[in-house]
Amino acid sequence: MSELGDWLEETRAWTERLLEHELVKLEQLGAPRRLLEAMRHPLLGAGKRLRPALVRLVCQHFGGKDEAAAAPAVAIEFLHTYSLVHDDLPCMDDDDLRRGRPTCHVVFGEALAVLAGDALLTQAFARVAYSENHVAVLADAAGALGMVGGQALDLDPASVAAGRERVEEIHSRKTAMLLGAAAEMGAIAAARHEFERISASQFGEALGRAFQATDDILDVTGSPSSLGKTPGKDARADKPTLVASLGLEGARARARQLADDARRAASALGARPGDRINALVDLVLDRER
Repeated sequence: MSELGDWLEETRAWTERLLEHELVKLEQLGAPRRLLEAMRHPLLGAGKRLRPALVRLVCQHFGGKDEAAAAPAVAIEFLHTYSLVHDDLPCMDDDDLRRGRPTCHVVFGEALAVLAGDALLTQAFARVAYSENHVAVLADAAGALGMVGGQALDLDPASVAAGRERVEEIHSRKTAMLLGAAAEMGAIAAARHEFERISASQFGEALGRAFQATDDILDVTGSPSSLGKTPGKDARADKPTLVASLGLEGARARARQLADDARRAASALGARPGDRINALVDLVLDRER
C-alpha cells in the first residue's frame, strides 16, 4: 500500500473511533435506542471517509493538531451521511444499496430513516457549535446554495437534457462545495489566515469536481461489489451526468482536466509534488469506488 493509502487507512480508523464515541455519548444521554441503531447503520458502514480525511489532511498540512480537527471531521461525516440517507429515500433517488449494505430505509423503514437523517444533520452542527467559523462554512456548503440546492437541481426535470455546464453546476453544489468546506474547516482548525482558508476551500472544491466526474464514470463502469452501491442508476433515472452530456470518453477526458485544476489548486495551497495532497488528487481520479 502507498504512503497515502496507509495514512488514509489510519485516518479511517481515527474517524470511526470518533464517530463511535459520539454515538456512545448520545446513548448515555438517553437518545432512543432504535433511532441510534438507524443512525449507526449508515454512519458506520464501509465509507471512504474522504471528507473527514480532507479536514485532517489540510489541518496537518498547516501544522495543526488532530485534536483540533476532530470536531469538524465528525461534523462533516455526520452531515454527509445524513445526505446519503435522504438521497436514497424512495422519494429521492430510491436506492436500496449504500456503502455495501441495504440502505437505511430498507432496514428501518422510511419514517425512521428520515428521522435518522434529521438527527445526523442536527448533531453535525451541535458538534461544531463552539466555532462560528465552522458553523458558517458548513451551513453555506450544505444548504440551499450548496448541497441541498444541488440535489434540487439534480431532481429538476429541466436538468435531464442539460449540457456540461448545468451538470457541472450540479456537481459543484451537490459535491464540490462540501469538500471545499472540509478543506476550509481543516485550515480553520489549524488557525490559519483568511487567504489560506480561501486557498484550502478552492482546493477542496476543485478536488470535489474531479471526484464527482469520476463518480459519473464509475456509475457506468463499476459493479455493486466495487462501488458498494447500485451502478447504472443515473442512466435508468435519466439523471444529468457528464457521461450523458459528453459520452464516456468525453467524461474521462473532462475528469482528467478537472484533476489538473485540482493539482493547480493544490500548488496554490502550498503543496509540493509528492505531498499527500497531490497524491490524493491522483487517488480521486484513479479510484475504483
